[in-house]
Amino acid sequence: MTERFAEVSARIADMRQLGVIVNAMRGIAAARAQQARNQLAAVDSYAATLATAIGRIVALAPPAQPGDARRAAGKALVVFGAEQGFAGAFSERVFETAGAEPAHCDLFLVGTRASTLAAARGLNPVWTHMMPSHSLGIPRLAEHIAEALYRRMASTAIDRIDVLFSLWQPGRSIQVIRRSILPLDLSAYPHPTETSVPILNLRPEALLRELTADDLHAQLCHAALHAFAAENEARMEAMAAAHRQIERQLAALEATQRRVRQEEITAEIIELAAGETANRFAGEPSR
Repeated sequence: MTERFAEVSARIADMRQLGVIVNAMRGIAAARAQQARNQLAAVDSYAATLATAIGRIVALAPPAQPGDARRAAGKALVVFGAEQGFAGAFSERVFETAGAEPAHCDLFLVGTRASTLAAARGLNPVWTHMMPSHSLGIPRLAEHIAEALYRRMASTAIDRIDVLFSLWQPGRSIQVIRRSILPLDLSAYPHPTETSVPILNLRPEALLRELTADDLHAQLCHAALHAFAAENEARMEAMAAAHRQIERQLAALEATQRRVRQEEITAEIIELAAGETANRFAGEPSR
């Protein structure tokens, strides 16, 4: 019985230690998600400023000439999945939304955990990269993605680029969003309300190329930050579920511990009473 009590006590100690680890992981995920959400405001402001500038330059730049259609055009898909584990079915939902498309286009995949899942699904990305551990590394990640896309477009005809990322909103479950970032829909940019012509140091066409490149970077930052925040929100949910399960198991183990201890006490009392009775009868004179 003593061995049983020691075993239950050891399991309780292990479970409490696991609970400390789970709570620490939950706290880290919460801090990272909050930092990413704070940075989103800055990225959105930057993108809005670029959109206003592009809208003014579009009015000055000559209309684009039709592209060379001699080569068959292709499609690229940038997918943001999970970097680490303990995030539930985060990457699975992303791939389920993508369906069979990643197998028929140039796949650019972000996330180490997502890359493992892609390999298990028989997918062969043309480019992969890890998600940074902190949101401050997101702008550099967006630069890497843009450079990889430009290299691919230099060797392969691509007329469409989409991004697939997860979006978390308070009070709602995580949603997987698909957004087209190429070709640019210049008509969607705000039309200028000012009639004055801005002072330019570059030709409108050259400036438009520079601004659209910056806009591409801003859109990639936006998608990556949302994916980063959503992954950490998913990890928070998974750790919260793990914490609840640990609490339930601890309650059950502590109840077992009390029962085993009571059984040990009862057995000791019975043993003492039996020993006292035996001693009393042993001390009585025989008749």
